[in-house]
Amino acid sequence: MSSSKTADLLAHNQQFIPGGVSSINRIITPAIAFERAEGAYLWDLDGNRYVDYHAGFAPFLLGHNFKPVNQAAAEALERGESLFGAGPSALEGKFAELFCRHVPTVEKVTLLNTGSEATSLAIRLSRAVTGRSHVIVVQGSYNGNHDEVACNVFNSLEEIGLRVSPGEYPLRSLGAGSTIEHSRLIHSINFNDLDSVRYVCRRYPIAALITEPILQNIGVVLPKPGYLAGLRALADEFGFLLIVDEVKTGFRHALQSYAHLAGITPDLQVFGKAVANGFPMAVVGGRAKYMDYICHPEPKYRPFVAGTYNGHPMAVAAAMRTVEYLAENERAVYGQLEILSGRLAQGITDIFRRRGINGCVSRQGSALSFYLMSRPPNDLHDIIEQHDFERDVELRRELIRRGVFVVPIATKQWSVSTAHSVADIDFTLQQFEDAVAAVFPQRFASRAVGSV
Repeated sequence: MSSSKTADLLAHNQQFIPGGVSSINRIITPAIAFERAEGAYLWDLDGNRYVDYHAGFAPFLLGHNFKPVNQAAAEALERGESLFGAGPSALEGKFAELFCRHVPTVEKVTLLNTGSEATSLAIRLSRAVTGRSHVIVVQGSYNGNHDEVACNVFNSLEEIGLRVSPGEYPLRSLGAGSTIEHSRLIHSINFNDLDSVRYVCRRYPIAALITEPILQNIGVVLPKPGYLAGLRALADEFGFLLIVDEVKTGFRHALQSYAHLAGITPDLQVFGKAVANGFPMAVVGGRAKYMDYICHPEPKYRPFVAGTYNGHPMAVAAAMRTVEYLAENERAVYGQLEILSGRLAQGITDIFRRRGINGCVSRQGSALSFYLMSRPPNDLHDIIEQHDFERDVELRRELIRRGVFVVPIATKQWSVSTAHSVADIDFTLQQFEDAVAAVFPQRFASRAVGSV
């Protein structure tokens, strides 16, 4: 785990970078510095290899350093496709056409660099289209780091209070310096709760509701049957735009998008992470009549969109090859991911049962999470009220000691890639059983049985 090499590197970085890292959620205990990655594996500074399920917070659907994608990015630069900074780019036009062809819920797109930029634009665009200002966010749905949505992802019961429906929750920011607690334009409600959407819409002129279709930042919390279709119906009834944030779900569950799998067409969708298999790339897409507001002939209706690095040729080339590869190998890719992820989820469930642990697994495709509670959660409240956070983190640290890397933060998603093998899954399950034995001595184990 932590070594003198990691400690020395961290101490050096901390002299020049606050915390020693450029994204605060990279600060973990134990501190481990990795020096390279390939396929399903990470290597730390001491040469120790780990089977990786963190996947850099989930973009690596095809595994780390997938050669066809890396090669496409390098070739774009070798062709001299620099960041021209003016005029149209043939590359971004080809990618946009390819994307719209394979994602049927999207008619037009614009390209950005990060999911946070993309969700910010989607909200701004919704306000331009509707002429309204109020926005609904969902508890447990992470939609970026900008003030208006960086709230209510994982607060305590003391901060958000008991479950209410219909109704809304007090806003709680993810960190200092935010003014979200004073916002009168943002309204937080529970996931899987259509009554609360209606409650808020009857009280405020709502421009947009933004949500992950599956809550994949507090593990894997699935929508109830009919929930997403219900959001679509309420958007039509009350005239707000439905923004489906697929930064984590996009391409991980289907090339066509998770919204398409669910049988709905959002007004706007946001993509990132797996869209370029780890290269910095984000997409805002949606119905043409809304996307065209970006270049509306009347300036008063036109939202401001600009970014020096939007549509960077290296990232666009990587994204194009990712989409092409998934389209060419769709059945094989998603079939393989389903087999591997199903084996892993079932194996963890079996371990909980054999050991008499009150635990369960929630999974959608190649994303899964274990919970130390009797059934998969329906919302954030279920997790806060029932999950054993302390032992969750202990389990993760035991796995790291045994050569399986999952980020040691409670409930965080496991991500399986096409680079994983059956041998990797079986190795992981053996280490998981040993970790459970270490964290849950049998005399302390509950006899409740979990379920998938």
